[in-house]
Amino acid sequence: MNTRHWPVVLALLAIAVLGSYLLYTEQLVREFRIESEVHKRMYAIVQQGLLSTEPGAELEALTDLQAELMKLGVPMVAVNTEGEPYAVANLPFEANLSDPADRQRVMQLIAVLDQRNPPIVESSRGSIHFGSPPVIGRLRWAATLQVGGAVLLLFVGFVVVRSALKAERERLWSAMARELAHQMGTPLTSLKGWHEVLRLAPEERAQMASDARIAREVGADLDRLERVSRRFELIGKPAALAPVKAEAVLRELESYLRPRLPKAGPGVELKVRVAPRLPPMQANQVLLVWALENIVKNALDALAGRGGRIRVAASRAGTGVRFLVADDGPGIEPEVRDSLFEPGVTTKAGGWGVGLSLARRIVEEVHDGKLRGGNRPGGGARFELRIPEAGARRKLGKRRGKGEG
Repeated sequence: MNTRHWPVVLALLAIAVLGSYLLYTEQLVREFRIESEVHKRMYAIVQQGLLSTEPGAELEALTDLQAELMKLGVPMVAVNTEGEPYAVANLPFEANLSDPADRQRVMQLIAVLDQRNPPIVESSRGSIHFGSPPVIGRLRWAATLQVGGAVLLLFVGFVVVRSALKAERERLWSAMARELAHQMGTPLTSLKGWHEVLRLAPEERAQMASDARIAREVGADLDRLERVSRRFELIGKPAALAPVKAEAVLRELESYLRPRLPKAGPGVELKVRVAPRLPPMQANQVLLVWALENIVKNALDALAGRGGRIRVAASRAGTGVRFLVADDGPGIEPEVRDSLFEPGVTTKAGGWGVGLSLARRIVEEVHDGKLRGGNRPGGGARFELRIPEAGARRKLGKRRGKGEG
């Protein structure tokens, strides 16, 4: 059986166990109701025997009472003053008291019954040895079923959650691998093209590009490969955080995006604004630029072929900095709104669905910030990032320490 089917199998097993427990409990309730009816009839028989004035009514009442007692299923053995059993009821085996072997079995059962319940002893009449009603034994199983069902549910929950986390990790790493191949593909293709140019004869090469331009373009491609390598290296391990200014982050972001705007289609406008006197953030600039870049790329994809405006702004927000990325495109589609930041979720034909997932990981796990996304009231998408300022965690830790002291 495929391991991915185990959560379903275990869930069905848990449902079966719980269903069996409910049926078992219902059976116990029915048996208690039957016992209640027997007790009521016993009470009525006793009252009829006491109130009747007819000859032999008491003996008839006692006979009827014994018959009702038999219905309770309680095993009983009556023993005379000489210690010999003379009457039995509801034993787990057929007993002929005139047979020595059966009498021996009954004596052995008496020892077992006395361990469960003390016998009723009357010196002039003998003793009565009895066990427990069958429903008591079944009640003991009810507790076992409860504990077993709870353990099974916990186990099923653990397996399901673990499987879901494993599946999410697999989707994330698969999407990251495809994203890495995609990001490295562009500069590698460019380098391959420039390599073909360099293999041409000097006269032919001079007609296509100067050596200075070739060196410049090759250097830009190598810088891009180094940036991609550095980003994926940082995302795979704890990143070092240091004071970073919002101006530096948006300046680097803008310098990367401006040359690529024409490729997104005509009429795409990028507006970048930074509020004055923002506090430095506790951040990793390489990763934070990458997170913003992924969000802006989503906006570029939304505006491709139709044009529009993308606004990126940084402002003060409490003890940190807020980045706002908004566009006037079609907005976030309803079918992906609730799973927007999950790996593999995308509505683009050639998308991998990893950009926003990586952005959330960078913002929330690396920077202990917040990332939210939604649609603007007037149309378009809107993403908000909040990054703590430098020293905010240290200040919070000191406040907590004083409160605990």
